[in-house]
Amino acid sequence: MNAVVAAENRLAVLDGDRLSALERLADGLGPAELYWVAAWSAARAEQVQRGELPLQPAKATGERLTILYGSQTGQAKRIATQLSARAEAAGLAVKLVRADSYPQRDLAKETHLVVVISTQGDAEPPDDARGLVEFVLGKRAPKLAGLRYAVLGLGDSSYPQFCAIGRQLDARLAELGASRLAPLGEADVDVDAVAAPWAEQALEQARQALGTTAPVRVATLQPVPSRALHTRERPFAAAVLDNQTIVARDAGRDIRHVELSLEGSGLRYEPGDALGIWPENPPALVDQWLSLLKLEGEQAVRHEGKALPLRQWLTHERELTRLSRPLIAAVADASGDESLAGLLRPDQSPRLAALLSEDQPIDLWRRYPAEWSAEELVAALRPQTPRLYSIASSQRAVGDEVHLTVAVVDYQAHGERHWGAASSFVAAAGDERRLPIFIEANERFRLPKDSSRDIIMIGPGTGVAPFRAFVQERRETGSRGRNWLFFGNRHFTNDFLYQVEWQAALRDGSLHRLDLAFSRDGASKVYVQQRLREQGRELYDWLQNGAHLYVCGDASQMAKDVHAALIDVAVTHGGQTAEQAREWLSGLLQQGRYARDVY
Repeated sequence: MNAVVAAENRLAVLDGDRLSALERLADGLGPAELYWVAAWSAARAEQVQRGELPLQPAKATGERLTILYGSQTGQAKRIATQLSARAEAAGLAVKLVRADSYPQRDLAKETHLVVVISTQGDAEPPDDARGLVEFVLGKRAPKLAGLRYAVLGLGDSSYPQFCAIGRQLDARLAELGASRLAPLGEADVDVDAVAAPWAEQALEQARQALGTTAPVRVATLQPVPSRALHTRERPFAAAVLDNQTIVARDAGRDIRHVELSLEGSGLRYEPGDALGIWPENPPALVDQWLSLLKLEGEQAVRHEGKALPLRQWLTHERELTRLSRPLIAAVADASGDESLAGLLRPDQSPRLAALLSEDQPIDLWRRYPAEWSAEELVAALRPQTPRLYSIASSQRAVGDEVHLTVAVVDYQAHGERHWGAASSFVAAAGDERRLPIFIEANERFRLPKDSSRDIIMIGPGTGVAPFRAFVQERRETGSRGRNWLFFGNRHFTNDFLYQVEWQAALRDGSLHRLDLAFSRDGASKVYVQQRLREQGRELYDWLQNGAHLYVCGDASQMAKDVHAALIDVAVTHGGQTAEQAREWLSGLLQQGRYARDVY
């Protein structure tokens, strides 16, 4: 009996409903997550055999804990999945569900609810939670006097509206009459530092509320050992195969096409996924910090149980290029500058947003000088976090490689040179340097399963990266659907990214339409949203006939402008009112036919 048949026979001990539930849970999980589930299952089986857990959840009530998550990059899903596994191991009946798969009418029936949700950009919900957030915040939300709940918000304090969606949901659920199982949790980019203790508290409160008698003995679960398993915590060291500039010398900026080897990694990815890179800060930037604060790079610094030379802290362990609210507060406190502290008041949000978007941390130190010890500096700076890049290749087309399109951040401001951490790290990578990488799955940015469906891709600038992967994939799989790309950049001659490839794709039929917008080639600026309006009649016809729509790129302005243009298209060519057009687009989001990868 081969392994597949044996596995199927072992699954036969589950009834149809349980097997279907298991298949739904595993759907879309990557190798690392599946290995984790296998480890959790083995640990739980041992607990049952030892009599530490009953075969059925031990509870005095017939109630369950529902865990809802809304996730744009996968972090909220990861935390929610871990929390679900730990809750089940503690004897709770649990339902784990993505926000866009949750029937909104069920909210009125819930008794115990945990919400794990991220905030995107300027106080935007993740796309998979837009419908739920609008429902809860809207007039149709039910009274929830019988509900006990907890909300964990995920965000990035380098944005002015930190964890705004989590805060709104937490406040609204209380307004509807629900009571908290645990206080609102607000996790920054170092998610686990807040998520882990918050989850412990929320889980204990849920266990008590649901009346379980099972002891909370949650095993520390480790992935099944595998030489092919590489994750965020255990990245793969990828060799650089190619690293070339793909804009003209006088383009005024540097955009790279980078090809990395995955040979020996076992890593697999799908078009739409992202590549995570753990960066090192540029040596010249580290030198700026040491010189400005008159500190010695070799000085040993102990922080949270780890002792390293200060230079190593600043190179590998600390965020040096992104400002955050806590960091502004720390500098204001050290310098005693009340005007800086005042930027954190709610009425100063526009000024705070400008500071966060325009300045780097070192600009703050230059502007508001104070005495800082090495220990104080390391404690004030945020931990370094990986950067995610949309993958620009199909693995079916390139094999054991992964390709990226990277805009290098390197500019002058306030009389000083500034760099981006990851982009500078990638730009400097050559034959002698390996990049620590991992795959970040993006289940909501996938090609349609029905290959006969048409797709519309909107990707100005480096936002075109995943659409290079899409076109490659559709060519390799012989998809019958048409492919339409909207691309924009500054100049046709200087930065028409992948121009030769798109022209070849038009010739061989793997790209059916290409509409271009080069904003600085004419007397007036033209952007992709203008091209959408110009082609509105045919665009609307494609969508009405089942096409899938994808947008990738800047979240702060482009994505909003494109969304507004799509509303105009529906009004002009579909005879809809503006409100109907918004609902129509919301419906496309819910159906998975309008997907966005914006940052």
